[in-house]
Amino acid sequence: MPDERVRELSDDEADRLDAAMRDDYAPFFAFAHASGLRLKECFLRWSEVDFSARQIRKTGKGGRIVTVPITPTIRETLWPLRGHHPEFVFTYVCQRRGAGPHAGRIKGQRYPLTYQGVQTYWERVRKLAGVTGFRFHDYRHDFASKLLRATGNLKLVQKALNHRDIKTTTRYAHVLTDDVAEAMERVAESRNRSRSAPVRVIKPLAG
Repeated sequence: MPDERVRELSDDEADRLDAAMRDDYAPFFAFAHASGLRLKECFLRWSEVDFSARQIRKTGKGGRIVTVPITPTIRETLWPLRGHHPEFVFTYVCQRRGAGPHAGRIKGQRYPLTYQGVQTYWERVRKLAGVTGFRFHDYRHDFASKLLRATGNLKLVQKALNHRDIKTTTRYAHVLTDDVAEAMERVAESRNRSRSAPVRVIKPLAG
């Protein structure tokens, strides 16, 4: 929805989340933050990751193909995960012997992250970090806002978010409005400093 709120993550909040995050879950959240993908789209299979082409291709919302470039940051996140699981990219280390629906799972073994498992862990780590009012989906908003601030290019952000209609992307236009206001203020401050600077009187050279 175009009127959906946009919430950014502060540097302090990001640091607290990183400090509270388990090592086995950290790559998943790092990838979500670096890619801007929706939660369901973050569950990668190795067949969707092409390091040689530096590209990730998978089916996203509405059955559309989502393409994500493998940036140096994303490569640094994904590359060490090779060998953890033959099919799924993101896994967790089982902390205790499985019971109930998880019966048969062995402590210390790796298993694929699941949608429900990530949602449950997200609520836990957010409380540990003392971060309030920030949903997992807000990683996507944070990504888009910072990308627009860095580039000033709404069409580029539309492509990065795989939005079909740029009207959906315009929810982030406030970022440009804020930047324009800040730039105007810097110009005004510069003009005021120029006006208040002492005027130097240059005396003519004696003939």
